Amino acid sequence: MKLNKKTKLVFILVALFLIGLAVPSYSWTRKNVKEIETFYNSKLSPIIMIPGSSATENRFDGLVRKLNQDRRGVKHSLLKVKVWNNGRITFEGNIRKNDNEPIIVIGFENNKDGYSNIKKQAKMMNQAFEALQNKYNFNNFKGLAHSNGGLIYTAFIENYLSDYDVKINSLMTIGTPYNFTETNIKNKSVMLADFIAAKENIPSTLHVYSVAGTITYDSDELVPDASVSAGKYIYQNQAKSYTEITVTGEDAQHSDLPTNDEVVDLIKQHIEGQGLRKKQKTKLEPH
Repeated sequence: MKLNKKTKLVFILVALFLIGLAVPSYSWTRKNVKEIETFYNSKLSPIIMIPGSSATENRFDGLVRKLNQDRRGVKHSLLKVKVWNNGRITFEGNIRKNDNEPIIVIGFENNKDGYSNIKKQAKMMNQAFEALQNKYNFNNFKGLAHSNGGLIYTAFIENYLSDYDVKINSLMTIGTPYNFTETNIKNKSVMLADFIAAKENIPSTLHVYSVAGTITYDSDELVPDASVSAGKYIYQNQAKSYTEITVTGEDAQHSDLPTNDEVVDLIKQHIEGQGLRKKQKTKLEPH
């Protein structure tokens, strides 16, 4: 069949149009495959720390120094993140290229006490987490929190973590008042009741360690031991494991717990190194 010039021109224009669609589509596919490969092959497994009420992103400076003091090989980098009330996020420090286990501390301009603020801070943590995940593309991490930071972490895990294809390997909360100042578990706070009601959102692969300090046999002079122990009603029989640990003696007072030598050893044993096992490289090809 002989085609006239007009028909030939139409075919040429259609062909050019299809090629024009195919080239960016192929480029987009390769870009996304590359991003997926980077995500699944990522060796980065940060330790993300949350301080308690009234504390700032500088709260764990002493702890980081102790962790790095006798650490063999690469020392932990320290990146501090602050979420402001207007939604702005600022960064201080950096993650070295050869560091697969950096420490990231997230602080908040609103660092006040109370359940209403805990919920706001969990939302702010989610903002920081999204920014960090987009920037560093890690596929797993570990959590550590002191005091009310453990409440923020719990609210984040139950309400936001499932939005990400990221695994939390282990979580250690230190002196966290899961039932605020209550000493009788029969008197559950609204917050504790909410946490228990949403416990099914906690990953079944998570290992949880709850550390309590005791100076007066039943408290660390601020948080009742019974309130720390209330964490079992949230995590036990939902997380893969839940372990309660009590620290006594020197530096077992509430504010001293993050740099208590026994607590530092517990962090080295149960938090450091988790998720850093050698991964099999995944190679994906675009179709």
